[in-house]
Amino acid sequence: MSHLIATFFYVGHLRPAPGTWGSLAALPAAWVIYVLFGPWGLLASVVLSYALGVWATGVETKGKDNHDPSEIVIDEICGQWIALLPLAFGAARQDVSILALWPGWIAAFALFRLFDITKWGPVGWADRMHGPTGVMLDDVIAGIFAAIGVGLLAALYHIVLI
Repeated sequence: MSHLIATFFYVGHLRPAPGTWGSLAALPAAWVIYVLFGPWGLLASVVLSYALGVWATGVETKGKDNHDPSEIVIDEICGQWIALLPLAFGAARQDVSILALWPGWIAAFALFRLFDITKWGPVGWADRMHGPTGVMLDDVIAGIFAAIGVGLLAALYHIVLI
């Protein structure tokens, strides 16, 4: 079970760039969660994926030298879902389809990957923590930065173009 969770149903075994595949897999999963449970369901899924991710990562890396193997992508799932939260709550608040906010989906994906790959500032600090918490926390912080970026881009769009 821990391997299924850590690799997000084996998506983490896709090559090349399993982290990118994990982030991509998070998108349709987020849409399904949103359609079924709304924005609060997506937020609950973030919390659940974090908790399960810490557990599964701990089980999968116990006794191994590599604290963050590339096939573990539950951290990307959690972070990408965080990056999508402004879209989920914005769509619900405005009573529009979340898919109508497709530019925001692209921005959330691109910004999350940017922060996750570059590991700027606190993202890199969390990554250097090692252990399951560090594996998950760097992507949580990258997701928060991406969510802030999505919000700023949405505000800019509404100020300039509307």
